[in-house]
Amino acid sequence: MVDHEQRRRELAGAVWRVIVRDGVADVSIRAVAAESGWSSGALRHYFATRAELLAFACEEVIGQVTARVSAMRPTGSLRQAAGEVLLQTMPVDEERHTEASIAFAFLALGLGDPALARVQRLHFTTMYELCLRLIAQLVPGPVDTTPETLAHRLHAVVDGLTVHVLAGHLSSDEMVAQLNAYLDEL
Repeated sequence: MVDHEQRRRELAGAVWRVIVRDGVADVSIRAVAAESGWSSGALRHYFATRAELLAFACEEVIGQVTARVSAMRPTGSLRQAAGEVLLQTMPVDEERHTEASIAFAFLALGLGDPALARVQRLHFTTMYELCLRLIAQLVPGPVDTTPETLAHRLHAVVDGLTVHVLAGHLSSDEMVAQLNAYLDEL
């Protein structure tokens, strides 16, 4: 019996490989079919359009990161735990670099395609909600700034550092040091 969800995940993996190797502009039904060893017709059985295929691939990245974060059982201080959680979303190793590359490839795509804009909003909303939960734990007392504002700032720091690593302006180690410095300031 065919496991359709497993096949869809295999196709998402093929999309990820094409994005990492060739860039998101080169993702097509034909390119993903070739990467996965499937025919274009077989692939279209699962995804009728390029946008559907790309949206699913990005949703899989979001789900993969969310599952990894949910499975964590951090030890140490709240501050250390927050850093460990955030680093699960940032490009500190090859797997997370690939995930971040895929997620950020959707920024430009979401501007012109409503289906991809929905996935982009899901990515941003999921990350903001994570930052808001972390801020609630890290900054429990009254402060001059709302938790929502602090969460937006934390989200901006995480995304900014991620973009700098993806663009080659920071190393992963430098990114971790900057994240730690910001968390220490909180």
